[in-house]
Parts: sequence; structure tokens; C-alpha cells
Amino acid sequence: MEFKLISIASLIVFYGCYYVKMLQQKKQGIQTDQIGKGKAGFVKFVEVTMKVAAVLVFAAGLVSIFIGTSLSPAAVRAMGAVMGVAGTVVFIAAVRTMRDSWRAGVSKTDKTELVTSGIYQISRNPAFLGFDLLYIGTLLMFFNWILCILTVFAVIMYHLQIVNVEEKFLLATFGNEYLQYKKKVCRYIGRKQPVGCTHIKAW
Repeated sequence: MEFKLISIASLIVFYGCYYVKMLQQKKQGIQTDQIGKGKAGFVKFVEVTMKVAAVLVFAAGLVSIFIGTSLSPAAVRAMGAVMGVAGTVVFIAAVRTMRDSWRAGVSKTDKTELVTSGIYQISRNPAFLGFDLLYIGTLLMFFNWILCILTVFAVIMYHLQIVNVEEKFLLATFGNEYLQYKKKVCRYIGRKQPVGCTHIKAW
């Protein structure tokens, strides 16, 4: 029961933050959801597929939570609970730090600034990291193979969004400013040192 409460609370707070921010920006005339809008080709495919993956893994996660069965041992489920809560905290920190520059998807028409303060000093993509931690945490708490497949699918699509859309957009928009930032901060977590980087190299 405690895992159900933790996971449901994490989802409510996580997505509550997401939609409250969208409503706040809508009142300011800001269109937050830019996923797939004004895009074409591979970029549009990645963004739209990412959105579909997010919806599917969210739905599968809810079903898994309410069914309540899991193939994971207690220690693994506890680790998942920590990851889920951590993902929510990281996501909220990312949204608060971004302020009005936050968007879901990239926008070539809205003028935003390159945010490098707060949590962005240790992660170039903390919002995506938050999603990953939340989904993986839910998977560890309520493991089943359908949820596993959809979680892997969502994490891969988020990574493709970062590498093939977000990073190219930021480089084209901010140029050398982004390159200098990229040299200092890792894609997911950690600051780069002269001899290497502590981030997960596979991602």
C-alpha cells in the first residue's frame, strides 16, 4: 500500500506542476506545448512519437499502480520509490528555474533565454531527467513486462528528443554561449572535469 501512495502522490505532484505551469503561461499568452507544432520531417516524427510514448507509459503506469502487482523484490521497490520522488523534485526544480523560458518541445518563434543557473548547473536536461526517474521509479515499484517495454520506449524517445532536436536547436539559437555551457555541464547529471565527465556515457 505504501508504494501505491508514494507513486500516486509523485504522479499527482509531478503532473500537477506540469499543468499548473502551462495554465500560468497560457494566462500570459505563452503557448507552452510546442510538441510537433511548426515542425516537419524527422524533428516532427521525434517530437510526436515522444509525446505518444509519454502518454502510453503514463497510462500503463497508472494501470500497474492500481493493479498493484509487481515482480520486484522489496528492496528494488524501495529504490523505485526513492527514484520516483527524486524525479518529481528534479522536475519541479527545473520548471521553477526555467520560469517563462520553459517549453514542452522547441519553439523557433518564441524568444527564450539560455538558462544555466540553479539545477541547470549540474544537468543540461533536468526536466527530462525528472521524467526518466519518475518512469523508471514507477517501473521498479510495479514491474511488469508491458510497463518495462513502454518505459524503455519513452526513455529512448526522450533521449532522441534531446540529441536530435533540443541540442541542435540550442546550438543554432545560442551558438557559442551554448557550446561553452555544454563543455561545463553534463547532459543528464554532473559537471565536467578537465579529465572527463561523470555522466552516464551511454546517454
